[in-house]
Amino acid sequence: MTGAKRKKKGMLWSKMHTPHCEDFKQWCRRRLPILEWAPHYNLKENLLPDTMSGIMLAVQQVTQGLAFAILSSVHPVFGLYGSLFPAIIYAIFGMGRHVATGTFALTSLISANAVERLVPLSSGNLTTRSNTSTLGLSDFELQRIGVAAAVSFLGGVIQVAMFLLQLGSATFLLTEPVISAMTTGAATHVVTSQVKYLLGMKMPYISGPLGFFYIYAYVFENIKSVRLEALLLSLLSIVVLVLVKELNEQFKRKIKVVLPVDLVLIIAASFACYCTNMEITYGLEVVGHIPKGIPPPRAPPMNVLSAVITEAFGVALVGYVASLALAQGSAKKYKYPVDDNQEFLAHGLSNVIPSFFFCIPSAAAMGRTAGLYSTGAKTQVACLISCILVLIVIYAVGPLLYWLPMCVLASIIVVGLKGMLIQFRDLKKYWNVDKIDWGIWVSTYVFTICFAANVGLLFGVVCTIAIVIGRFPRAKTLSIKNMKEMELKVKIETDGETSQQVKIISINNPLVFLNAKKFHTDLMNIIQKENASNQLLDDVSKCEQNTLLNSLSNGNCNEEASQPCPSEKWFLILDCSGVTFFDYSGVSMLVEVYMDCKSRSVDVSLAHCTASLMKAVKYCGNPDSEKPISFESVSAALSNIYSNKNLSKLSDHSEV
Repeated sequence: MTGAKRKKKGMLWSKMHTPHCEDFKQWCRRRLPILEWAPHYNLKENLLPDTMSGIMLAVQQVTQGLAFAILSSVHPVFGLYGSLFPAIIYAIFGMGRHVATGTFALTSLISANAVERLVPLSSGNLTTRSNTSTLGLSDFELQRIGVAAAVSFLGGVIQVAMFLLQLGSATFLLTEPVISAMTTGAATHVVTSQVKYLLGMKMPYISGPLGFFYIYAYVFENIKSVRLEALLLSLLSIVVLVLVKELNEQFKRKIKVVLPVDLVLIIAASFACYCTNMEITYGLEVVGHIPKGIPPPRAPPMNVLSAVITEAFGVALVGYVASLALAQGSAKKYKYPVDDNQEFLAHGLSNVIPSFFFCIPSAAAMGRTAGLYSTGAKTQVACLISCILVLIVIYAVGPLLYWLPMCVLASIIVVGLKGMLIQFRDLKKYWNVDKIDWGIWVSTYVFTICFAANVGLLFGVVCTIAIVIGRFPRAKTLSIKNMKEMELKVKIETDGETSQQVKIISINNPLVFLNAKKFHTDLMNIIQKENASNQLLDDVSKCEQNTLLNSLSNGNCNEEASQPCPSEKWFLILDCSGVTFFDYSGVSMLVEVYMDCKSRSVDVSLAHCTASLMKAVKYCGNPDSEKPISFESVSAALSNIYSNKNLSKLSDHSEV
């Protein structure tokens, strides 16, 4: 008896500890998304648009890499490395197929605080060469990139730790108004940091609380030191960039290839600076020597990690939030899933691994991602192609950028931030949807301007949670598990009398960012279950019809008969009498639910909507302007369905 028990126990133990091949494959697909889409890559349809997008992206990666490296207070060549390695890592681990990862203005600005604090300009000789002769750079430059790499390394470790703790599920706390205000405020900081290059001024590094105002105070105090040549060249560059990009946007459907104005401007400005010797004649600051090649990997200095914890947390949070917003936007636009937690892993590794290759902190950038949209990119192959071109620049073209004026590079940065800066236009939308969200946007922006992006983000999240908790009468109202469903079977008089279903769902909770995602998930589950059951009934009915009509089938459905027929439209009425208040996230989700239902052949009506809710729905994107979707009561919505569909009878009334 004992032997049998031991044998049984041994079999159970082996089952528990023997890894299944299928489980391992599934784990690999989940953690390495490239294994999911790469085997199904369509060379014929996708390679050409991905190649064109990759070429345009490479231009942005090079220019922004040089600019954001200077913004991070390190040598420009390290920005080229930061445009190469993170993009490769994210293409393997990331789920956003239209997300362009690389150097990022906000993370560069945060890491610059650590670099300037730990390795200030007065700390050592700027020209002393390193004993190891790494790229022929000075010890001072290597110390600076060491600090920036340490910030990248620790920030990536924090993101990987958040992945292990499954904190991706907490991203619902990051509402759209908070993210919009934080990124707009941070973009304003970046523009401010470029003022000294745009004006050709020599200015000390200014940071810390209210540093934004101190910079402009210094500019006005030293307004006589502005170089007119730099100012005119900056204005000319900005006008050319804005004008050509607007024309590209206007005629992108008529022209197959957009003009790479950034590249043209860099070549033209560098050539003009070289021919006229602007560096000496007019005193214009230029990029300087760009060494060739990639140095061997080296670990970041671990002795400074304790000194850069604050900046590392800022890089981890701000970089992830900005990148996740872009990944979710592309996923929503192109209808594919994005795992919030997997994005923690992807961006964490995109910071940890490149830190060994002298890279500054990375994240996804709005300008580059929008460029992928406009050029018709299909997959992350576009980013991999851009990496090949960046590698060519590193090994061959880099030294030719010596004469590129810094004021032109600063102009490219400022124009590239246009997408973030025009988010000021969202204020009107927030004011019309929910004035509290408007107030949160303004206060988050002010905190970001006065302090820093990570402080503004933290304030916005805390403020949003506090206000929502204050608005809820009881915490249990956050759950929508108890929302009531009512099913009505109706008969529609068409060519033949067929049974049609109306489902009434009563929403008994406010719609806010805390429960908006769950509201969408629960409702989609109900609709999927209903569509599946309707499809099953259709298949059974079709099988029975073919059995009667085809005597050769011997009672079985043939292959043609077993094909599913399209499910008939049914009706959903959302009773919004319980929606006592809402915010922008809740209304946006309600509009998204309407559009998703419409694509699934479900006709949605809203009942008991307040005037403020319908006004908010209109400003979030009127779902259907051709027919009314809002009614005073459920009976009015049913009457509208009756009049439109010739309903003759209600039967089988049940409550679930």
